[in-house]
Amino acid sequence: MALNYNLSKVYALSADDEEFVIQIITLFVNEVPEDWKFVKKGLEDLDYQMTYSYAHKIKPTLDLLGLDIAFEEIKQLEEWTKRKGKRSEVKELVKSIETQIEKAVKEIHKDFKL
Repeated sequence: MALNYNLSKVYALSADDEEFVIQIITLFVNEVPEDWKFVKKGLEDLDYQMTYSYAHKIKPTLDLLGLDIAFEEIKQLEEWTKRKGKRSEVKELVKSIETQIEKAVKEIHKDFKL
């Protein structure tokens, strides 16, 4: 039972095509954690452009998979990159997004036996 993600938007988009749903969630579990590493690297290096680019790439997937809080938080992270803020300003935000991604990936692996 999905607690950390919601596939209602994916099912609506796919017209209940199970194969399409599997493709979307497979992309999520394979690509988002890898892209998140680049967000963290960008933060580590204070490379605002890298951080923004990868956060922006991840954002629609978070929305599509119903990670609503992470979606709102990643928009805040994008805004932070535009302001060129201090790392300390987003430390908890980044931890929260990462935790939500990790929980969703773990749960999807379990639910879909990926």
